[in-house]
Amino acid sequence: MSRTAAILLAAGSSRRMVGAVADKILAPLAGKPVFAHSAAAFVRSGVADFYVVTYRDQAQLVGLSAYAPTPSIFVRGGAERQDSVAAALAELPDDISHVFIHDCARPLVRPEQLAALYKIVRREHAVVLAHRVTDTIKEHRGEGRLRNLDRRHLWAMETPQVFDRALIARAYAKVAARKIAITDDAAAVEALGRPVALLENPHPNPKLTSPADLPYLEFLLARAEV
Repeated sequence: MSRTAAILLAAGSSRRMVGAVADKILAPLAGKPVFAHSAAAFVRSGVADFYVVTYRDQAQLVGLSAYAPTPSIFVRGGAERQDSVAAALAELPDDISHVFIHDCARPLVRPEQLAALYKIVRREHAVVLAHRVTDTIKEHRGEGRLRNLDRRHLWAMETPQVFDRALIARAYAKVAARKIAITDDAAAVEALGRPVALLENPHPNPKLTSPADLPYLEFLLARAEV
């Protein structure tokens, strides 16, 4: 019987926030580390049978261990996000059929979204949680020249990003062989010329990037629980 795995990225998104906390993935958020919120959402959703948690260093590993879902293995991440994902993919058991890849610096992902993504990936083979761009976006073309981009066609990528295991393995093999720099996993699949479905997220799912984001995340969590 095939199983589904979730790769929970802590190593790829655990850069230090200057002047506040040593590790944003372990920063306290509503009484628990940031990492714990993502882990709990996956457990409640029931979509994953197996977990791979990437970590940065021994100190981070100790902090993550207390909140990691079961069963989990821990894999040391690389210098870049794609290095951490590649390392985690290499450690998946043979019977894994689908893979969720989630940046744990996005602690507001909801169990119902995970369930919806799992339903779509079994049909489409690749799907990404995303939201529509609402700002006016301009391309700077040098020498003060700007060009408006049609925001009707613009989407901001989030995580999780979910894939057929064989597809994402082939995609990362190509990325490694050709030394392609990517910023998300969908880009690896796009490099194969394969389509990626989008699931529109109607709820805020911001990425924690600075200490100023923590109060906003606390507010959003409190509102979600009302």
